[in-house]
Amino acid sequence: MKTDFTKSLVIMSVLLLATWIISCSGRPGEKTENVVPAAMLPGDAMAPKLVKLVSPEENSSVRLKETVRVLLEVLDKDKLPDSVMISFDGKNVATLKSAPWEFTVSSAHTVTTGRKSLKATAYRGGRSQNALTRFIIVYSDITPKRYGYKIVHTYPHDIDAFTQGLVYDNGVLLEGTGQKTGSSLREVELMTGKVIRQHNLDPNLFGEGIALYRDRIYQVTWENKVGFIYDKATFKLINKIYYSSQGWGLTTVDDKIVMSDGSNVLAFYEPDMFTIVRRIEVYDNEKKVESLNELEDINGEIWANLWMSDLICPH
Repeated sequence: MKTDFTKSLVIMSVLLLATWIISCSGRPGEKTENVVPAAMLPGDAMAPKLVKLVSPEENSSVRLKETVRVLLEVLDKDKLPDSVMISFDGKNVATLKSAPWEFTVSSAHTVTTGRKSLKATAYRGGRSQNALTRFIIVYSDITPKRYGYKIVHTYPHDIDAFTQGLVYDNGVLLEGTGQKTGSSLREVELMTGKVIRQHNLDPNLFGEGIALYRDRIYQVTWENKVGFIYDKATFKLINKIYYSSQGWGLTTVDDKIVMSDGSNVLAFYEPDMFTIVRRIEVYDNEKKVESLNELEDINGEIWANLWMSDLICPH
């Protein structure tokens, strides 16, 4: 019985193996790699390409409020697309249904600087058959001017405080300090430099920017991806906030908290849930402006100092 059972297992194994080879390759003895049934492939993968994007080229550039010319070429005149949808910066701006296959993105869509996506999606028979994407860089239309400054007054200050965030509020300074084992939130008397009260952060945290929103103080940390919300009157911790980037500078603009992360991007957060509602990418007339650090809202403009430089830039 043992011998017969073993033979039966061998025969069954051979049959299963033969069945597996036939089902995978379609023919005994042949092996086809990465075979996927056509029904499992998305429509785009099987469909012929209908158009190509002639213009704009990848990473071409325009200035603020300039137009962007889009030029498409049909690849097979016997297989015209039913339509081509054009989107810019994630927003649908046009649908082309016949020649000429071209469109001009108006200046109303190039009102913020940054790297923007331009996408052309061709449809035929009610299905998306190919999508083409280019990235366009929108630079500022203003050439920065360099100004000097003069010191009008000085005030005493704790020389051991590595200032990261600063808010002037009704005659006192709210100050966030950095350094591991030395980060804090402080209320400081402006005229004397006296620390009226102080809340120390966990020694493992490196404190960064602060911002005042209504009766709450927001403070972020550098690399720990966590920040804190305090009651302004008592410095009592109300809540923690979390974010995916580094934390650098903070300021309040209207009803949003704006944070820098050392790049050229400023993120606008909704204060209650601390979720990002929008971002802006900072470019001058030639390049991206990186290392944005401490932030201040001055008359509707966001001013930032550039880390490791003596420059302060408005945006």
